[in-house]
Amino acid sequence: MHTLLTIVALLIVLGVVVFVHELGHFLAARWAGVRVDTFSIGFGPAVLKWHDRRGTTWKLACLPLGGYVSIYGQEDMFNRKKYEELPAAKKKGHYLSAPAWKQFIIIAAGVTMNFILAWVIYSALFMFQPKNVQLPVIGQVIQESVAFNAGVKPGDVVIRIDEEKITNWGELIIAKEIASNRDANVLLVRGDKLVQVKLGPAERWGLIADGSKTEFRKKGFFGAIYSGARETYHQSKTLLVVLKQIVTGERSSKQLGSFITIAEVSGQAMAMGFFALLSIIALLSVNLGVINLLPLPVLDGGYLLILIIEAITRRKLVGRGMEYAIIAGWVLIFGLFILTMWNDLARVFGLN
Repeated sequence: MHTLLTIVALLIVLGVVVFVHELGHFLAARWAGVRVDTFSIGFGPAVLKWHDRRGTTWKLACLPLGGYVSIYGQEDMFNRKKYEELPAAKKKGHYLSAPAWKQFIIIAAGVTMNFILAWVIYSALFMFQPKNVQLPVIGQVIQESVAFNAGVKPGDVVIRIDEEKITNWGELIIAKEIASNRDANVLLVRGDKLVQVKLGPAERWGLIADGSKTEFRKKGFFGAIYSGARETYHQSKTLLVVLKQIVTGERSSKQLGSFITIAEVSGQAMAMGFFALLSIIALLSVNLGVINLLPLPVLDGGYLLILIIEAITRRKLVGRGMEYAIIAGWVLIFGLFILTMWNDLARVFGLN
């Protein structure tokens, strides 16, 4: 039963996030007058398939761990000669028939929809899920820790870490993650005074929350909209910082997980209830949006970067070099897939 719940949760979470991402590309292409040949949830042979009135094939494939939208002519992006040799009738609805700014919107629409989905979900959670929030009040400072040596005292209230405003303990933890191994400027309220301290490596701060200091919070409409945008921003920034730290060696790449981790977390969330499942969908949607914006040739961010470079240089990036860049991008993505799978399998089977 637990395994079935995990599988169902994974399919729901991935299905929603991938569908929304690809729907962004689809709607933008339709708006730009570009033909969409296929809209597929999953890869491989189709389990369910139908055609709409404008010629798009909609598929639910047998391996539902992703999806794609096949846009007519997008593969000719680096082979414009092939496009130019097409007869006029074949150019209609072709990706390259759209001006560059519309191509930019088509590519950017996927990640935009992911961020919008996360924003909507977080806003709804703030509005409809009242919760008891742990306030950023320090209950205990561990002896000889960084915070202890800096003079932080029990009862201090953290209100800012660097440029981040802190209103609850969860935001404090996120700000610590962002600070990581560098010094952070922490602003405290102590009685009726403001106290500023500088704290070193975040893992050695030595702060424990005062569990008795909580507050029941429920947001109104505009407050929820603002808080939802703020949460989307914070989660995006945190992921970027974590990725940077992994690349620079400040964090272990063992923290990266594959769809196995997503399945486990999704199953746990589904067991906890509807709101918890929504939270995981929002978080994964943010992650997919951020990762897709990375400037790798096979990701949306890579194609956006190419369009920006072409706009600045007024030259089209074509030829064998771009083909090699695409191949290198796929090799990197495949290597990352192997790494994350190994991390998960090593964790599951105790091989670390």
